[in-house]
Amino acid sequence: MSSIHADLTEAQQTELQSSALYNADLAPVSAAQRKWRVGSFAALWISMAACIPTYMLASSLIAGGMNWWQAVLTIFLANVIVLIPMVLNAHAGTKYGIPFPVYCRAAFGTHGANVPAILRALVACGWFGIQTWIGGNAIYKILAVFHPPLAAQTPLPWLDITLAQLLCFLFFWGINIWVIYRGIETIRLLLNIKAPLLIGLGLLLLGWAYREAGGFGPMLSQPSAFAPGQPKEGQFWIYFFPALTGMIGFWATLSLNIPDFSRYAKSQRDQALGQSLGLPMTMALYSFIGVAVTSATVIIFGETLWDPVDVLMRFNNPVVLVVAMLALCIATLATNIAANVVSPANDFAHLAPRKISFRVGGYITGIIGVVMMPWKLVADPNGYIFTWLIAYSALLGPIGGILIADYFVWRKRTLNLVALYQPNGEYRFTNGFSWVALIALLVAVLPSLPGFLVAVKWIKPEHMPGFLAELYHYAWFVGFAVGFVAYLIGRKLSIASKINKK
Repeated sequence: MSSIHADLTEAQQTELQSSALYNADLAPVSAAQRKWRVGSFAALWISMAACIPTYMLASSLIAGGMNWWQAVLTIFLANVIVLIPMVLNAHAGTKYGIPFPVYCRAAFGTHGANVPAILRALVACGWFGIQTWIGGNAIYKILAVFHPPLAAQTPLPWLDITLAQLLCFLFFWGINIWVIYRGIETIRLLLNIKAPLLIGLGLLLLGWAYREAGGFGPMLSQPSAFAPGQPKEGQFWIYFFPALTGMIGFWATLSLNIPDFSRYAKSQRDQALGQSLGLPMTMALYSFIGVAVTSATVIIFGETLWDPVDVLMRFNNPVVLVVAMLALCIATLATNIAANVVSPANDFAHLAPRKISFRVGGYITGIIGVVMMPWKLVADPNGYIFTWLIAYSALLGPIGGILIADYFVWRKRTLNLVALYQPNGEYRFTNGFSWVALIALLVAVLPSLPGFLVAVKWIKPEHMPGFLAELYHYAWFVGFAVGFVAYLIGRKLSIASKINKK
């Protein structure tokens, strides 16, 4: 029998392998398999952060009234904030070699862990669909340059996209599914290719824009709409905090499931330093490239082009178009698989470890990503930030607070590795569910619910007290703090109740 984990006896390893809560993809990673160093984690984040959504991320902030440096600084600050739970949640993955859904068992129970795992997985399915749509749409736009009649098609009823757009989306979706079938090594190869590819493409675009426009243009000299004498004077902070929450939501998903990657880390220093070097600066740099190039397009083309695909379409050289299309597709594919398939594949596998493998979990992710019609999620920039990004941060913030409270405060970074895979072990709680964690999750989500109902127009603003509606704009912060405190209070009350019964 091959070793599962160097710290376990052969009898314990045999017990793990026979458990209904075990499969090879959810197994703890052995010390010999942990080879990721600082450079690996920095490359991981450079690869995932350098993507088209990051390039376009500042667009809605600028449209909302910020100037360029306020938008880029907001993005940088949000990623410094989200880096904190990212590094903290990564600790258990590195120490014990466990993936995210197994990590959740300590706080939520062996069956209750499916609740945060599936909430995280469904968000990833939405992101998988969005990235797949972006990649497919890039193919469509480039093909339309070579064959203009494609751009003149009538949108299909109900779907609101044309047949050509749908076919390009499904084609790119099929490539994603093929990579899932190929497995983790193909994913690693894509990430290694992608990091320098999209950074290089971004810097080339930046250099071209500067040269052609004789500078970066009006957007970098445009004052903030919140400055004195401007249309939104004095309203900066009212806009800033919801925007910051939305930007935190961009990577709030990975701040939870980072154990899926940190389980391969050689040491805690490697994961912490690598992530710190790779995430905030890449997000700030790539969003700045997006702002600067877009600013130059106003001078070069006489219109504002936020989408890099739209910029590349203006090049007449067919070789440039094809190379750019391939680069964007590879880059989008790599980000999509790493950020939006690895975690939900493990999360869905956790539902039935003996029946669902990583590969099957990936297929489930792909199917849900299509059904969610991602082109509708990104159609409206305001809806994208203030509904999609903030709404799921209201779910993921509480989960992050509960996990960190459990692991760092309640358990003081000590887990029983074998018991995490035992159906009747110490993490079974009540029939596999930790009601303390589930109630804390519910309590932490509730403050953001009224504002969400207003945001999706299910309740009119005048029918909701202003204070309750405003809490939604701080959803991640409120949810994280309430979840953290409610969980610890619940644990202490649970212990006190057991003592009283004795």
